[in-house]
Amino acid sequence: MLWIKTLHIVFVASWFAGLFYLPRIFVNLAMLEEGEEAVWARLILMANKLMRFTTILMFFAVLMGGILWLYYGVGLGSEQTWMHAKLTLVLVVVVFHVLCFRHLQTLRAGVSERSHIWYRWFNELPVILMLLIVALVVHKPQDPVTFLIQAFLWLLGLVLLFVAILSAKKRMT
Repeated sequence: MLWIKTLHIVFVASWFAGLFYLPRIFVNLAMLEEGEEAVWARLILMANKLMRFTTILMFFAVLMGGILWLYYGVGLGSEQTWMHAKLTLVLVVVVFHVLCFRHLQTLRAGVSERSHIWYRWFNELPVILMLLIVALVVHKPQDPVTFLIQAFLWLLGLVLLFVAILSAKKRMT
């Protein structure tokens, strides 16, 4: 079973790598100017291949996770509420994956409904979700709702600190 767990971790990490990169391609597509058809075609090709690959990885990641879940009986019992929270966040990641597919469809049609700035913020969602999921798995809290709120506030504090540092650095130059 440790090999299944190993494969689960590898597939999940690879799936997230794709989810981190795909919206970056969307940023580049949204920034294209008129007359850059060759660049558009290359970026769409990259996005299509990445979407196909990450969808396959998602299938195997979820399959391996399901096997582990059934084998170990994880998630059963009131002390396993962290697993319910994790699975809820995994469903949110799957929804994010579907949203990426929909955005790719509109970009494929040559329509950029969102700005590159919007896609930059959209690109941060899988990072936050992965941090929260990993924190749940590592800490296995008895009260995952409070834990997730605290973790989210902690992440928000880090982002605000980062923004303040960048803002101060810009003023200094």
